[in-house]
Amino acid sequence: MIARFAQPGRLEGIWLRPERLERPVVARSAVVVDAGLEGDHGRAGKRAVTLIQAEHLPVIGAMLGQGAIDPAVLRRNLVVSGVNLSALKGRQVAVGGAVLEITGICAPCSRMEAALGAGGYSAMRGHGGWCASVVGSGEIAVGDAVLPV
Repeated sequence: MIARFAQPGRLEGIWLRPERLERPVVARSAVVVDAGLEGDHGRAGKRAVTLIQAEHLPVIGAMLGQGAIDPAVLRRNLVVSGVNLSALKGRQVAVGGAVLEITGICAPCSRMEAALGAGGYSAMRGHGGWCASVVGSGEIAVGDAVLPV
């Protein structure tokens, strides 16, 4: 049962962080390489790409007394809907032409308090997304399927 999913997920958004601490830039497509997304300041390894559930954006906002949070504020690379990323921990997932391995939780940092306001750090706990390493390079685009391998 743990390997079954009701439906494929969908890549809803791509954000690149050109420099550390700079506001992320939205992209319609990107190329995934060993170090993460081309044009992103990420690095190879367990945190090469970061992902967050689209379904968690309104949850975080609700905990802050707001509407859904703008994903750019959260500084994650990929926004995914329709598939439970936490159920994919330790597994490989195909996103468009790339293959990622979900390595662990992407814990919020202290900057979330400044970005989201008082309580932002706590609102993100358990909803801050996931880190992934790159298993296979390839092109991705908004609308691509997100499928367990």
